[in-house]
Formats: sequence, structure tokens, C-alpha cells
Amino acid sequence: MDVLEALNVRKSTRAFLDKTPSESLIKSLIDGAKLSPSGVNMQPWELCVVGGDKKKKIETKVLKAFDEKKSKMDYQYYPKEWKEPYKSRRKEMGLLMYETLGITREDKQKQVQQWKENYKAFGAPIVVYFFIDKTLEVGSWLDYGMFLQSFMLLACEKGLATCPMASLAEFPNIVRQELEIDENKLLLCGIALGFEDKDAKVNSFRTSRAKLEEFCKFYS
Repeated sequence: MDVLEALNVRKSTRAFLDKTPSESLIKSLIDGAKLSPSGVNMQPWELCVVGGDKKKKIETKVLKAFDEKKSKMDYQYYPKEWKEPYKSRRKEMGLLMYETLGITREDKQKQVQQWKENYKAFGAPIVVYFFIDKTLEVGSWLDYGMFLQSFMLLACEKGLATCPMASLAEFPNIVRQELEIDENKLLLCGIALGFEDKDAKVNSFRTSRAKLEEFCKFYS
């Protein structure tokens, strides 16, 4: 699989098989992703690979906190005010998913139930949590994005599916406590990792991408 093929294959998978990748396979993804560039070679990434009973324990606590409306991320992920074209792109994505699942706009209960699947990592057997030192600045966040992309493309090459998820960072204190992570480490996001359930409807839709001329200019 070449890089362009991996970019085409990669998608946010939202239903996984009950099959756990081996530890050696996961280690190979991390070993490859660590070759990603970073400013002055700081390598700001810190990972926790979580499965089994520990994953279930975190899920249980997070779902309880969600019902009690106790979400508080370490940082602001989405804009406080949605503007175009981002507002329309967000709307399109939501409509695609709910239409695929047969969930109407009016059925708020089913929408909430579907959203709760985020906190279960959509049934993935493994969640990888990504932390960054709170003293680091925006440049290191850019570096981290390259690491995350490398990790996901390598997962594609190995036949694994992923879903990068900011929602897995909505309850950072619970995750830090359960994984015994220091308070000076900010929880950036999580990635659901496993094998795609190709028969699941939710995995059948693909989001669109803007045309090149909409976001790129050439000068000479």
C-alpha cells in the first residue's frame, strides 16, 4: 500500500469487530509514527494504549459523568461561534451519519444514544490516549498532528481501522486518574483502534472534501 492509497483508505471508523490487535502490531505502529518530524526534535508525544478491563472502567466512569453533564476538556477544541464554510461542513457530516443510521432530526433520544457511542470508542477493543506536556506551545501541537496522521496511515497499511476522537478527551481528569498520569499532562485526544466491521451501516458513508481551488492558491 502506497501513501496515496492509505490516504484514500483511511476513514473514521465507527464500528469495530470483537478482535484485538496484538501488542506487537500496535508497537510497530508507534515505532513507525515516532519518525514523524517535530520542532528541534522535541518529540512531544506521550501515549497510553488501553484495552480490556481498564478500558471498560474508564468508559463506565465517563458515561456516568456525561449523564451528569460534567464534561470539561483541557482545551477548547471547536470554535465558540461557527462560521462558513465550517458550519456547513459540520452540518453535512452530521446529516450523513444520522441519515445512514436512519436517525431523524426530531429523534433527540437516539441522537444522544449514538453520541454516547463516542465514549465507548465505538466498540473498538483498543483506545490510544495521547498526552502532551502543558508547558509546550502551539508548535508542538502541530508536530503532534503529524504524529497522529503517521500513526493512522500505518494502521491502514497493517489492515487496522482507526477513529481519531476529541470526544475521548472530554473527561480528562477521569482518564488521568485511571491511568495515573501527572496533572501537568494535557489530554489531547484518543484514537479508537481495531478491525473494521465492514457490515456495519455506520461505516458505509464517506465525508466529502473541498475542491483544491477552494483552499489553495498558486503564485509565480
